[in-house]
Amino acid sequence: MILVKNAKELNRFLKFAVVGVIGAVIDFGVMNLLTQTVGMSLVPAGTISFVCAIISNFIWNRYWTYPDSRSRPIARQLVMFFAVNIAGVAIRIPILHFVEPPLLNLLESVPFSLPLSPELLAKNLTLALAVGIVMLWNFFVNRYWTYNDVD
Repeated sequence: MILVKNAKELNRFLKFAVVGVIGAVIDFGVMNLLTQTVGMSLVPAGTISFVCAIISNFIWNRYWTYPDSRSRPIARQLVMFFAVNIAGVAIRIPILHFVEPPLLNLLESVPFSLPLSPELLAKNLTLALAVGIVMLWNFFVNRYWTYNDVD
């Protein structure tokens, strides 16, 4: 099943995905920096890393993915983008909170040696799940609300 049939929308989705990868690198990098070097727990570290990724993603999406969406004032569009992403945080935090502990227990109980510590793997796999779910939310809501001024 093709989610996007129009070539222009497919191009936008692919650009959005590239921007998402950049945001994910920022998200994972900041989260790992905060949890591994500062000792912060996953929920606050994941929230801070998410905000850093949102700022990057807004800039890239406004100027690269949707350059024709600049008919709106930047402040208004940023508020809309943040509102969508705040809803994304509301989706993300329960995933981070509830998925990591059982995943950690599962990884600690595997009968073979893992290449990374179970804690590091559990944090990153949990974050990956949250990022994937929230990315779908963000694309569709931002496309049809924040960037609805483009054809």
